Amino acid sequence: MSATPGGDTSPSKKPDPAKPASARPTPARPAGAPGPGTPRAGAPRRVPAALRRLLRGPRPEAVPALVGTACTVVGLLDIAAGVFPRFRHSRMHTVAEVLPGALGPFAAALSLSAGVLLLLLAHGIKRRKRRAWRAAVILLPAGAVAQFAYRHSALGVLFSLTLLWLLLRHRDQFAALPDPRSRWRALANFVSMGAGSLGLGLLLVSTHPGRVVGNPGLTDRLEHVLLGLFGFEGPLRWTGNVSWTVAYSLGALGLLTAVTTIHLAFRPEHPAARLTGDDERRLRELLAAHGGRDSLGHFALRRDKAVVFSPSGKAAVCYRVVSGVMLASGDPIGDVEAWPGAIERFMDEARAHSWTPAVMGCSETGGEVWTRETGLDALELGDEAVVDVADFSLSGRAMRNVRQMVGRIERGGYSTRVRRARDVPADELERIRRAAADWRGTDTERGFSMALGRIGDPADGDAVIATAHRSDDDGPHGPHRPPGPRGHHGPQGSHSPHGDLKAVIHFVPWGPDGMSLELMRRDRSADPGMNELLITAALKAAPALGVTRVSLNFAMFRSALARGERLGAGPVLRLWRGLLVFLSRWFQIESLYRFNAKFRPRWEPRFVVFRSTRDLPRIGLAAMRAEGFVNVSFPRPFAHRRPPRPARPCAHLTRLDGPAGSGPGSRRTRAA
Repeated sequence: MSATPGGDTSPSKKPDPAKPASARPTPARPAGAPGPGTPRAGAPRRVPAALRRLLRGPRPEAVPALVGTACTVVGLLDIAAGVFPRFRHSRMHTVAEVLPGALGPFAAALSLSAGVLLLLLAHGIKRRKRRAWRAAVILLPAGAVAQFAYRHSALGVLFSLTLLWLLLRHRDQFAALPDPRSRWRALANFVSMGAGSLGLGLLLVSTHPGRVVGNPGLTDRLEHVLLGLFGFEGPLRWTGNVSWTVAYSLGALGLLTAVTTIHLAFRPEHPAARLTGDDERRLRELLAAHGGRDSLGHFALRRDKAVVFSPSGKAAVCYRVVSGVMLASGDPIGDVEAWPGAIERFMDEARAHSWTPAVMGCSETGGEVWTRETGLDALELGDEAVVDVADFSLSGRAMRNVRQMVGRIERGGYSTRVRRARDVPADELERIRRAAADWRGTDTERGFSMALGRIGDPADGDAVIATAHRSDDDGPHGPHRPPGPRGHHGPQGSHSPHGDLKAVIHFVPWGPDGMSLELMRRDRSADPGMNELLITAALKAAPALGVTRVSLNFAMFRSALARGERLGAGPVLRLWRGLLVFLSRWFQIESLYRFNAKFRPRWEPRFVVFRSTRDLPRIGLAAMRAEGFVNVSFPRPFAHRRPPRPARPCAHLTRLDGPAGSGPGSRRTRAA
């Protein structure tokens, strides 16, 4: 009990623990007492948050991008200082001259060379490449010493040492292994560096109009640049020291091109990983047990892909590296419960090489697992057309166009055969293979996510091949039938080197009761409608083959095309559909959607999985290269004369089996 000021006695009041602190009464503060935000006398003052962040430095994961961007900016400034004389005398150069590159009596040449080297290193530093880090660690101290020795520039030394300090402090961020490479990259480097040096050289000889002797033309300038790159004196002359500046700069560019090309040509090759025989065997075992889950599963057996297995070996992810993008396609292969282990190995591999991870064409279930396990994002890419054989029929108004086209072609004397690949005679299989190659229409084989890249391989005996045939003497009008509906004569009288074969389509297995369309080829002189004829024949023959479902083509942005043509579609959706229709002039976007819709399929959505929206343009370009729509590689005129090399894993990876590993699919990554 406690006495109140009025003399009453009452129980002492204790704070109620159930009542929130904000609701409790605040005790009175004595007069003159410091407030809660006032520092006590003698207490150390707190460092402001902004100053603490500055002293702490950038976040470790942001250092590669920061240093890489700094190298890019410095490289561009050094190149500008080496090429443009006005820049060297401007206020901008007052700041730029403290940066690595403008040294001693050969200021322009060294500035130009340093700028090019920094630009070459910047991309590797941003991608956390260990070798780019080593080169930068060697170059930056040399630049700091040169700045102090030749220019006595404290700012230049401070800038170089700051970048060096960041690289050394965060060296654990630069652990990415080299990309797979071949000596063909030396040719690419020679062409790109040569073109860049030629362009910089033309700028260099054209930025001194008041010092040049005479009035040289473009041919004289080009001759001077070409000779200067090889270290010879050209026909142009300048007053003062400009001739020495141009000569040293051109010689430095030529030497830089030669040194980098020689280095790339003679360094050891590290070819991209390919499926080995053991990898393919293990994938086929997984497909035999779980292949019915994804219609794209069999395409994982493309032999230009690499594979990572889960620690238990019960799941796998197949991929290909294109332009620094680690591109997987479809869902992981194998048991769904083991998918996270395979996905983790995939992400570990991407981090080890600093590749950009991406997945093309995964299902909704696969997209959910990918996003849940990795934190990546997903975007709907299009829809896959799947036809249930039991529901397919040519009767009805909706199928009238297909029914009429198939009937007209059959009356024209065409016949079809649908067989398993193992049931096709060897000589006929070889003829089909040659015909498909001749009818391809492009120099490169297209397809990646929904293409196998081969026909009639002995290991693919369960594949289904549908062919259309017509001899030259068949048909109601004999060999001199009138022109067809498009104005061309039919195949009669043409004496095709492939005999009576006029079209072929190829299906790969989709589990025990399905098949997925892989390839459609036809003779250009054949009547239109060959693909409709063969797909209809395959669907009719499917029950005899034990097939209950057939996957047709993938229709990209199918939902946008379908919703954009409906009544009441908004202006944004109509604009998006119009853009897709416009792009269909070069890419099969609308045509594939229209073709698939003829067979009244059900649509299964497919997704692209990516890390960041800023990666989407790069992923899109890599996907187009993988699918064969964009080809930026150099021609290899003697590639067909070389014997094929055996498949081997990436040289930067070592397999460890046994007690120390975590299973038959365990891998340890090490630096080469």
